[in-house]
Amino acid sequence: MTQLSLPGFEAIPQVPAHRLFLAIKPDSATAEHIGRLVELLRPAVGFKGKALHAHRLHVTLYYLGDFVQPPPEDLIARIRGAAEALVMPPFSVTFDRVVSLHGRRDKRPFVLVGSDEVAPLMAFQSALGEALQEAGVPLPGGQFKPHVTLLYDRGGFASKPVEPVTWTVRDFMLIHSWLGKTRYDELGRWSLTG
Repeated sequence: MTQLSLPGFEAIPQVPAHRLFLAIKPDSATAEHIGRLVELLRPAVGFKGKALHAHRLHVTLYYLGDFVQPPPEDLIARIRGAAEALVMPPFSVTFDRVVSLHGRRDKRPFVLVGSDEVAPLMAFQSALGEALQEAGVPLPGGQFKPHVTLLYDRGGFASKPVEPVTWTVRDFMLIHSWLGKTRYDELGRWSLTG
């Protein structure tokens, strides 16, 4: 019998406090444009939730895990190695629709999505995935559905066209998110120069 199995010494569930992901971010002018777009959509769509801050707008390329303690350094080193080895040219991406995704009824994500203009992003994400796998980084299953989360709110609506939002992707980054604290730490940034 261990001390943890004695009455009064029950194990406390470990709640993840850290998340690791690779992402692209819009440049500052595009992020400001997205902020204005949210405000224009408010009356038409009925947004009540607070828009995400411009510095938090991103497209997640790969979710790399949630952790109770800060992410392991050996995993971060393998991710950095894969990112440094990737050679790709800059590319443009366009998002031209807004839609609500499934989620908790009182906190559904409202997002920008694209149509045909996200093909270069899909190719980049696939090449990055191959580099990560070669470096021994475990990747989640599932299909990549590129989107930029604008805010969280109640309700929902079908996909609606919006004025296209386009930017040139010149780099990507590894982000350590402190869950529940709206804090992002950038652990690496790599330029696209191929």
